[in-house]
Amino acid sequence: MRFTVHPIFLLLILQLCFSCTGKGNGAKEYLSDADRAYKSGNYPLAKLKIDSIKILYPESFDEIKAGFELMQEVRMAENRRNIVFCDSMLHVNYALLNEMLTKFDFVRDSRYQEFGEYYPKVYPHHSSLQRNGLRSGVREKGVLFIESILSDSSIKHNHIRVTSRDGSFAETLPVTSDGLNYRFNTLDRGYEIVRYSGKDENGVAQFIYTFQDDPVTVQFIGKRTITVPLSEVSRKGIAQSFELSSLLLNIEQLKMEKEKSEVLIRYLESRSDRR
Repeated sequence: MRFTVHPIFLLLILQLCFSCTGKGNGAKEYLSDADRAYKSGNYPLAKLKIDSIKILYPESFDEIKAGFELMQEVRMAENRRNIVFCDSMLHVNYALLNEMLTKFDFVRDSRYQEFGEYYPKVYPHHSSLQRNGLRSGVREKGVLFIESILSDSSIKHNHIRVTSRDGSFAETLPVTSDGLNYRFNTLDRGYEIVRYSGKDENGVAQFIYTFQDDPVTVQFIGKRTITVPLSEVSRKGIAQSFELSSLLLNIEQLKMEKEKSEVLIRYLESRSDRR
């Protein structure tokens, strides 16, 4: 028996074969592009090309498998590069830190403090009770704090506002927590001291850092408001504390990023060992 293949049917078969071949070639091209991007250090492009294979060519199983293996190499290389970058930046930042710490006193009471605090030498912490105003410090891990000190006036203040000569200002959030808002008396006077850190500080330190060379007033806000000029040494101390805090927080962030990369590399190596 003789069969005759209709020309249109033959054309459809040829188109299907060509399409399948084209799909295979396309997946291979994407894989080659990903490999070239990986070898040139363009890891985001390499990952994009690998991800595209699964989306555009879901039946190209060999290329998908090869892409998965290449992805592990890309992620490994990316994290190794990140570790090198973090080490480089940490080296620079630690050099800056060593220089900056010469401007600070470090205080830690081992009886109740796990971490110590840095106080700017320009505005000694032990003598800051002698005037109404602001003092600052930085915790060992980089968190900045400002304390408002008011004596001989019982207004129960719980927040402050600092204002520059041009009228711009920054204001803390109210602090009512015990231990951060406290009052005490000595033989000759009474004191109100409020500590602002984290979200309660609300950008006051950065504001003072910006206007450290200009006159700034501070308002103690409670049952009524008392306004005093912020001394030059206080402005300078807060500005130095802001710089130290920024540097320490950046160091902590770099250390965390490096640790994350090291953990991921160990994970990828363990998966490679199981294969």
